[in-house]
Amino acid sequence: MFEPTASPRPSVVAVAASGLILALASSLAACERREPAAAPPAEPAASTPPTVVMAPARQIDRAELLAAVDVAASAWARGQSPGGDDTLVGRRLVIRQAFGCSPSDAAAVGVGTTGGEGLARAAFGRDRKTLQLSLAPADWTQAPLAAGGGETWESVEGFWLPRPWIRTDECPAVPTTATGEGEASEVVPQASAQTVGLAAVFETDGSRLSRRNGRAYAFTVRGDGDLPVVPPPGGYRLVLEGRAIAFPNGRAIRCLSPSPDQRPVCVVAAQVDRVAFEDATGKTLSEWRPN
Repeated sequence: MFEPTASPRPSVVAVAASGLILALASSLAACERREPAAAPPAEPAASTPPTVVMAPARQIDRAELLAAVDVAASAWARGQSPGGDDTLVGRRLVIRQAFGCSPSDAAAVGVGTTGGEGLARAAFGRDRKTLQLSLAPADWTQAPLAAGGGETWESVEGFWLPRPWIRTDECPAVPTTATGEGEASEVVPQASAQTVGLAAVFETDGSRLSRRNGRAYAFTVRGDGDLPVVPPPGGYRLVLEGRAIAFPNGRAIRCLSPSPDQRPVCVVAAQVDRVAFEDATGKTLSEWRPN
């Protein structure tokens, strides 16, 4: 008979099992991953206010300036003073106005004509081969309407803005009336008194380069060769550029009228830094600047 094989001693099996358990535990411990501790919330960054870029104020043209003059004239006629700051003060002015709009305009002026200070003119030369464009500023230094700058204003030169009922810088149409036979004939226009002006102010101790002191701005238009000069159908343009300033009362416009039944005459105080003559297409024929 065969003898049964003896089983391993329990102590050896226990030790082997115990070692296996320890190895597995150690392996699991090595493979275990711990999540990192959550970082504290970051401090919110200080908010920076957005940079606001102010758009430059749009320059004022003839239409906008005349609209402001109408408001000032209405307020003056009602005996009222506009409240608040004058938004016109400090704004850039670029005013264009038509002149020399027809051959009759040029012929009516004639050579050597005086007067009409503050108005742009076109006059034929003696042989009609040239056309003289001119503008003689008026002396408003002592005029009640434009004076009043005290010790800060040394002189004031005036420029009229004719036909203030026309807001554009185009030449006016020639009106016609029907005769008894139905034919159209030109009506000879009668010029109205000037009621809107630009007062070019020169401060004491300021630059004298732009002061005219009675001298006219002038430019000669010549014909082709020996041909007479022909005024263009669209006329010419006077350009006045500068910056609106304030009278001592803080307003850029001052109005005055001897009667409530007469339209007030209003002037705008300004520092003019460019005067130019242009043709109807906008081409500069001549210009004057203080420097």
